[in-house]
Amino acid sequence: MEQLSSPAAPQMVLLDAAARPVEEGFPEALHPRGEEEEEEKRKGSGPVTFTLGNEILGLEPDNNFQSPDAEVYMHFMRSHCCYDAVPTSCKLVVFDTTLEIKKAFVALVANGVRAAPLWDSKMQSFVGMLTITDFINILHRYYRSPLVQIYEVEEHKIETWREVYLQGSFKPLVYISPSDSLFDAVYSLIKHKIHRLPVIEPISGNVLHILTHKRILKFLHIFGSTIPKPRFLKKTVQELCVGTFRDVAVVPENAPVYAALEIFVDRRVSALPVVNAAGQVVGLYSRFDVIHLAAQKTYNNLDISVREALRQRTVCLEGVLTCYPHETMEDIIDRITEEQVHRLVLVDENRYPRGIVSLSDILQALVLTPAGIDALNS
Repeated sequence: MEQLSSPAAPQMVLLDAAARPVEEGFPEALHPRGEEEEEEKRKGSGPVTFTLGNEILGLEPDNNFQSPDAEVYMHFMRSHCCYDAVPTSCKLVVFDTTLEIKKAFVALVANGVRAAPLWDSKMQSFVGMLTITDFINILHRYYRSPLVQIYEVEEHKIETWREVYLQGSFKPLVYISPSDSLFDAVYSLIKHKIHRLPVIEPISGNVLHILTHKRILKFLHIFGSTIPKPRFLKKTVQELCVGTFRDVAVVPENAPVYAALEIFVDRRVSALPVVNAAGQVVGLYSRFDVIHLAAQKTYNNLDISVREALRQRTVCLEGVLTCYPHETMEDIIDRITEEQVHRLVLVDENRYPRGIVSLSDILQALVLTPAGIDALNS
């Protein structure tokens, strides 16, 4: 993989990782790391009480997550580095900041990726990530009506959008070194509330891979099977209070797509359960669905209903998968890993939404909570 060092470098680059021994896309030999210094312990919290349907549930976090056997995944992630989770072969798309926005988002869809590192030829460095969130923010900011073309999508370059949206408050790119622990990667993803974490080689400055919650959980699911399972996996999601149970954002199936975009922007959620007139879950509209508006060139009409937008999808996406409060944590992890989805919608027996269990919730519970860290709410 060559360093992107020339100002005349192409605006879009496809990179492939070198082949290495493979085990489900992972290297055969995993090299344990030395134990990192212990994170400063969070001050003990009192019982958490919340409402799920008509039930009042109480939880003492220490009872489930602070026992010695609950720390096995925490130690496992601290003993393996990010390079261990890098696939033996993968596609990596890199955009130059001078590329037009429309071409960039079409390229994301065409290559089946959800984000791309941004290379600034003037600064000779990676300066950020272009994600589906950017596309949503652009549509939300500039959409007027189906009769008014969104000039900003058609003509703006990535660098123009960054200047308008960030307005000088450029934040440094959040990234990680391949030698850093997977524990550090989980903490960075959840702490910074991001879904993509570039793994950058410190000497060459090359991006090796984009780590995600899904990739890390898959790594843990495959290789974590060799270590004893903590007892809390046999408890239900209701008992463990893992997930979002209050004020869950949903969207009616007859609501316009623009209304869904407003919720994405205002609530900073990544997916919305779609409900019918009776309030039952009938689908899921995610941020990733929005990017397909670029491929279909239908982003000029955001007045169509969410139901119609889901029907027009040209590819089979993850759909809506559900779980129930009485299901165990182990069953939920198995399902979300095997189905390769990003979240499960928690429903009751009548399919009314009661919560969301996401990859962030699961990794927080498995890896960070036993270390006394609450990155989700920090």
